[in-house]
Amino acid sequence: MRIVKPPSAMQRIAGQWRRSSVRIGFVPTMGYLHEGHLSLVREARRRVGRSGKVVVSIYVNPTQFGPAEDLSRYPRDLARDCKLCREAGVDVVFVPTDAQMYPGKEAGRYSTYVVEETLSQQMEGASRPVHFRGVTTIVAKLFNIVLPDVAVFGAKDWQQAAIIKRMVANLNFPVKIIVAPTVRESDGVAMSSRNKYLIGDLRPQATVLGRAIKLVQQNVARKTVSAAKLREQVRQLIHKVPAARLDYVEFFDPDTLIPARTVGRGIHIALAVFVGKTRLIDNARL
Repeated sequence: MRIVKPPSAMQRIAGQWRRSSVRIGFVPTMGYLHEGHLSLVREARRRVGRSGKVVVSIYVNPTQFGPAEDLSRYPRDLARDCKLCREAGVDVVFVPTDAQMYPGKEAGRYSTYVVEETLSQQMEGASRPVHFRGVTTIVAKLFNIVLPDVAVFGAKDWQQAAIIKRMVANLNFPVKIIVAPTVRESDGVAMSSRNKYLIGDLRPQATVLGRAIKLVQQNVARKTVSAAKLREQVRQLIHKVPAARLDYVEFFDPDTLIPARTVGRGIHIALAVFVGKTRLIDNARL
């Protein structure tokens, strides 16, 4: 396994692979890897085969964090991440620096961003106004550097995956986007690097996101229910958990993200909840 830092070197390696008709599978991450990330790596390998190459990027992207968010304390452990990647059969770990990905930014010479203007306006986009501009910009840059045939994203970030699909379609990126299932802990909590923040009694309280999804699933199993009624039920459930605070819960079409006024099978639920100071997200198809 190779560790590559300069974008120019990564792009040169990827170009050589492409000229040799070697398929490239790509998993973009912010590091602090867990089993959810490794499941994406396995899916990338499955898609490109043993003769293909799998690249994992590890980069905590500053432009997708708001001023009051956790950029400085986001968990990092590059040595551990590289060990996990090596064990998972990754061919290249790409670890660029801020100066390499946003050259001249501190001096005001970086001014080009990629913006999706429809799917990014609600849910995470409403709660984190700068987030998706940072996501689409960095993913577009990574696609241009790694030159993947296939890129694998996790379903836990459902809105993000939908936005990346839209970007790829609108901007004609020659990349197939795969959305792999969410991997969960034994208690149902979706795996996330930010779960590290859940210390002591905060960890069991984080199960409220999964319990909220199950509550809605039970309610719509045999009938359609108004979104307003379900939203209030979720709010009441979360209000009973001492350390939890609801940011949002939404119901929408899984492909278009158009909000649903009535909820039944096939509609998607997504929610964001603060557990202590840690903001967690989850979603599911009903």
